[in-house]
Amino acid sequence: MSEPKITKDDILAASKGMLQMQLYVVSTTPTAGLGPVMENLEAHLAFQVSLEERGIMVGAGPHWEDDEHTWSGDGMVIIRADSLAHAHEIAASEPMHSSGARSFAIRPWLLNEGRLTITVDFSTGRHSVS
Repeated sequence: MSEPKITKDDILAASKGMLQMQLYVVSTTPTAGLGPVMENLEAHLAFQVSLEERGIMVGAGPHWEDDEHTWSGDGMVIIRADSLAHAHEIAASEPMHSSGARSFAIRPWLLNEGRLTITVDFSTGRHSVS
């Protein structure tokens, strides 16, 4: 017996009332070691900040190895886009990708559950995110 085909509409109906924010997860991997990655790091970080400033980026950062200390160059970026094609355009323009230092894959992702706590103390300017 084959598995039933579950569609986006099925998931949206089942999660009615939840956030249902359509996002795109960009997984990025070095193509030729860390040398080219580090050569493009400054341009990469400037690009990431520009995505953040334009409200495109939800979050980004490196994936540590299982030792939770070593980095082999992999990372993930979560972006807002109008479609998978639009997300591809954004990711392709990233300096790491356009230079060939990294390759990328994109998966559409529906954010439904979770919590983000932001604390701002006005008197001291202290802030935290958890």
